[in-house]
Amino acid sequence: MIEEYQIRILPEQAASERGIKQFLQEEKGLCADEVTALRVLKRSIDARQRTIYVNLKVRVYVNELPDDDGFVRTDYPNVEGKPQAVVVGAGPGGLFAALRLIELGIRPIVVERGKDVHERRKDIALISRTHTVNPESNFSFGEGGAGAFSDGKLYTRSKKRGSVEKILNVFCQHGASTNILADAHPHLGTDRLPHIIEAMRNTIIRCGGEVHFETKMDTILTANGRVEGICCGEQVFRGPVILATGHSARDVYRYLHAQGIEMEAKDIAVGVRLEHPSELIDRIQYHRKEGRGDYLPAAEYSFVTQVDGRGVYSFCMCPGGTVVPAASGPNQLVVNGMSNSQRNSPWSNSGMVVELHADDLNERSLMELPPVPNADIRGGALAMMEFQERLEYTAWMQGNRRQTAPAQRMAHFVNNKGSYDMPRTSYTPGVISTPIHFWMPDFVSVRLQKAFKHFGKTCHGFLTNEALLIGVETRTSAPVRILRDRDTLQHVRLQGLFPCGEGAGYAGGIVSAAIDGERCADMVAQYLKNQA
Repeated sequence: MIEEYQIRILPEQAASERGIKQFLQEEKGLCADEVTALRVLKRSIDARQRTIYVNLKVRVYVNELPDDDGFVRTDYPNVEGKPQAVVVGAGPGGLFAALRLIELGIRPIVVERGKDVHERRKDIALISRTHTVNPESNFSFGEGGAGAFSDGKLYTRSKKRGSVEKILNVFCQHGASTNILADAHPHLGTDRLPHIIEAMRNTIIRCGGEVHFETKMDTILTANGRVEGICCGEQVFRGPVILATGHSARDVYRYLHAQGIEMEAKDIAVGVRLEHPSELIDRIQYHRKEGRGDYLPAAEYSFVTQVDGRGVYSFCMCPGGTVVPAASGPNQLVVNGMSNSQRNSPWSNSGMVVELHADDLNERSLMELPPVPNADIRGGALAMMEFQERLEYTAWMQGNRRQTAPAQRMAHFVNNKGSYDMPRTSYTPGVISTPIHFWMPDFVSVRLQKAFKHFGKTCHGFLTNEALLIGVETRTSAPVRILRDRDTLQHVRLQGLFPCGEGAGYAGGIVSAAIDGERCADMVAQYLKNQA
């Protein structure tokens, strides 16, 4: 017999299968000894009141066992000798595009400018030790893309264009815990993501596809208004091209712009990374002095408000996480957040960012930032990217031309005061006290100040000098959108080119990029069918 129940229980009861069985025995009259298996289908925490509950949807197997692994498997056939397509970039968009191509009987050729996910770790570690950024292997470039060394969040607000459930099941098939199918806000953690990404690569190769690392696209091959493949140095890979290069591949944007590929400047959001002690966030969010205790996860938060006509909001919140150096080249200082699967760091952080529209670049304060040396003044489709570069260069200068990040205590920032000492921080390259309120464009800093005051009133204890602003957070999304046809997903002018994922301006995060990758693969299959 199989039964499903919606139950509301205390965290200590929800922490173990035994506790759930005992609750079901007491409240539903089930005999615990006859429950042969139990699956949690949905899990969420209700912390609105002082007594915290966990809401569960459970499937109970009585005197029988499940006949599956708890997730839906996808069949990946052998595609050796089949028509092929080129996938540029091995981030979420590229990997899921490649897997979907295999599913559809198409042989993927994946080219990735960076290193494999394990070799990439070494270059990332060097950033903190030597303050040196390898421009081809860093937090943005390499197998897994920017999502590989992050919190690994797997929730998205965009569910209209594809199946989130399908994406989560593919992750489970490649080694992720089935907890991601149940949790309201699933995440993988940076400690588990590399092994999952490697398993995806092995599936691609085992089925007859190819994966090439340290292989950078130089040229898109075209003839008669149609893409025929790409060149990577002396190597040529032929087929329609899924372009999934991520939001930080600025050289790709410059190349496309020079080739006359239609693009437009896209709205982004910029600001800082805000870091609190995780115990403080736990106490605030769980409304109790003991914080999370022994049975609750590190607390999350989500803030949003409107200030002077622009949204100000928290972004990529990492409970129990760390702040990391996310620059992808020289003369840049960029920060991001990540956390492992246990989210057990002493700190919690999130991006705190201000909405920035392309029209806002007319504001004097935005473009008064110093230009990056030897960089062309571009404007037009690349104007937002230029602003990103200027702000990152300014932060790098404030950090003494190293990966030492400019920082300021939160209350000092709000009150336009300097910070003469710094609290402990998770940011391993180190921080340096600078008046962020002074050198950040007023368009951004003033809105952040007003938003922090508002958040401090609605969430008592949030606005505090125990919290640290670390600058700058600029890579919230791509600064460019590569224009594509709404129906075929091909570039508006160049047949056979499929701009994909976050880097093309059509996704924001791991799941939405993965969904877009699958959609592009579907359109490639249709394209090849039409060409046959």
